[in-house]
Parts: sequence; C-alpha cells; structure tokens
Amino acid sequence: MTIVKLPGLKDLIESISRERSLPKHAVKEALREALLKGYERYRRTQNMDRRHFDDDYFDNLEVELDVEEEGFRVLATKSIVEKVTNPDHEIALDEVKEVVEEAQLSDTVVLDVTPDQGEFGRMAAIQTKQVLSQKLRDQQRKLIQEEFQDLEGTVLQARVLRFERQSVILAVSSNFGQPEVEAELPKREQLPNDNYRANATFKVFLKKVREGPQRGPQLLVSRASAGLVVYLFANEVPEIEDEVVRIVAVAREANPPSRSLGPRTKIAVDTLERDVDPVGACIGARGSRIQVVVNELRGEKIDVIRWSPDPATYIQNSLSPARVEEVRLVNPEGRQAHILVTEDQLSLAIGKEGQNVRLAARLTGWKIDIKDIAKYDAAAEDQKIAEALAKGQAASVEAQTGDSIRIYSADGDAEETDYDEETTAVPEDEESA
Repeated sequence: MTIVKLPGLKDLIESISRERSLPKHAVKEALREALLKGYERYRRTQNMDRRHFDDDYFDNLEVELDVEEEGFRVLATKSIVEKVTNPDHEIALDEVKEVVEEAQLSDTVVLDVTPDQGEFGRMAAIQTKQVLSQKLRDQQRKLIQEEFQDLEGTVLQARVLRFERQSVILAVSSNFGQPEVEAELPKREQLPNDNYRANATFKVFLKKVREGPQRGPQLLVSRASAGLVVYLFANEVPEIEDEVVRIVAVAREANPPSRSLGPRTKIAVDTLERDVDPVGACIGARGSRIQVVVNELRGEKIDVIRWSPDPATYIQNSLSPARVEEVRLVNPEGRQAHILVTEDQLSLAIGKEGQNVRLAARLTGWKIDIKDIAKYDAAAEDQKIAEALAKGQAASVEAQTGDSIRIYSADGDAEETDYDEETTAVPEDEESA
C-alpha cells in the first residue's frame, strides 16, 4: 500500500500531547481529521466536476495513521457498479473481479487512494496545518467538557493567572494529578472583599461548563454563588455531612447595591434530632466553625437561623437579631406578612439600606412589611386586604408588596426597596460572625 511519509510523526504526536495536555489518542484523532481535510483540498485541485462537492461528498474517505512507518494512507469506500459515473465513489465490477472473483454489484470495497508523496501539494499541506490547529482546540474543549461536566455545582480550588477586561482568569483542576485548565470569574461573580492578585488561591463554585466553539475559557466559576456558602458549611460542619443537620435555604447578597453595604448571607438550618442544636453546630464552639467560612469569604457577614415549618416562626427567626413582637400572616395565599416591632427595633429589623429585611424575604419566600406596632391598626389593615381581594385586585396587592419590600419607618412613612430574586439562605443571629 502507498504511504505519504511524515518524518518525525511519532515525536510530533508526543510533543503536542505534552504541550496541550491531551492524550495521544486525541492528538492522533485531530491529526487524522486534519489530514483528511488536506486530502480534500488536494482532490479539489484536480480536474473534477465541482458540482459534486456537497458537504457529504468526501464522507466515504478515511485516513489511516501509521506511527511506526511515520506516514499516512487515504482509504476510500466505493460501491461496485456496472458503469462508473463517479470514480470517487464507484468502481467497475469488471475491475474488481480481476482481484476478487466473487464480487457482485452493489457490494462495497475499501481501496487505497493515497496520492504519491510529491502530489499532496503545498496548499493541501497548509490546509492540513490550519485544520490541525482547530481540531486540537476542539479536542481540548471536548476533554474539558468530559472532565468537568459532572463537577458542575461543586467547589474547586483555583489560582489567579491573569486579568482580561473585568474578568479574572483562574487555573483549576478536577483532581490531584490532572493538568490545570483555565476558568473565567466574571465581574458579577467576584466578591468585593477579595484581592485577586497573581497566584492568589481561592475556592470557587463551578456554575457552568460552556459548550460550543466559543473562544476563551469554557468553565464559568463564581465566588458570589450561594452554592459556595453551602459547600463551605458542609465541609466544615460534620453534622451537615452526616445529614444530621440540613441546610434548608440560603439567601446571599454577595454584591450589595450600595458600596456602604458589605456582603451578607442568611442561612436556615434544621435537624430531626432533638438533642442537636443545628444553629450551634454550624457556629461551633466560640464561633470556630463559622469563622473558617467567614475567613474564606474574606469577612462576609453570615447569619445562621433555625428553620421552622411554621411560617410565622420562620419569618421571625429570619429577621434576627431584631426582636419581633408579632408576625401577622395577612394573606397566606399571596405569602404576605406584616411584621410588628417596637420603634427601637425598626432600624435593626430593616437593616442598613434594607439589607436585613431584603435577605429575610428572599430566605423565607414571603413578602414582608415591617411596621411600628404602636401605629399599627390591625382592623384597618385587614379591611384593606379583604377589600382588595374581594374586588379581585390581586395585582394591587402585588404592586404594594410584591416585587418590592415596603418598609415602614418610625414616623409612618414607607420607602420602597427593590426585591432581588437571588436565593439559597442566611439570617442574622446574635451568635453569628
């Protein structure tokens, strides 16, 4: 059989494998595809009817790499016909019978169509080189997808490599011994308290493995995801790993709307064991466990609260450290509650720029109105809601307390605060860090 020599083929495959952290079989596959494209270019330069060059015209070809002989062959699968109309896809029965007597019409044969060494041509060689570069990138993307697809939603150790626009490019690996690959940490997924200096290390949450031929890193990671908080607690609290304590919900504001606010998280925990304090288990002796999480998140404030199946109790806990006098579930179907507090607890319940009540609303899933108990008229409030519901004005109720949290100040005035949908859980506990 004919062979086109490729001097140094074995060394080439090994060097590409090392440089691109690809297995040798992946490099060989990329090289085979590139050589096939080069052969297609060679055939197009021949005197052929170009009307035949459909997208699938060359599908009957394959390239066979011979690493030991350092070269390649091109093989074509052709149909046996009485009269040949397309020599690239067909061969005459009489011609085949000269070699194989029992050949019949409509059978297929595999033939060596490798060109002579000098016929391959400069343009075909250039085409092969260009396609090889692209195919190697494709192989790298495919390898990353296979390696990290099952790791979506988990936490990886990352190291800062460089900065591109507002994104941080990090090096991550799936496990010990595996080569590092690049991941992108966009601006919106960064923490304001982080210092992304070169070679600094962080734990990151793998949000997504991108697919397709896009340029740049395929891995999208986050430091702002609530999933990172869940992982850090599960890793630090044995009771969570043993499923004695469970994390029910997390609400995180990693990038507050105002610079005067710091990142903050509320996390609701529960247990079925009567002798276990889930909040205390997460905080640890003298705050030792929660401090590890706080340090990893560069000082982020974390509130751990007790989840309750009773909505009123759960809402009351979520507004910690504020002291709540009463929780009125004024519209359970619409998940709307009025929270009554004394005047001296208003600012604490609301939090700076509404952060505490905003996180409590996300954590519980209830629309929360905080009101001064001294100025609250229960009968009048109940009548307002009853009238609105009776008139079918659900939209009016939603406009009042739906996508915003209506916060009542001490003087009775209300201020509107945007309601952000980001949730997974974290309240303010007097023992939290």
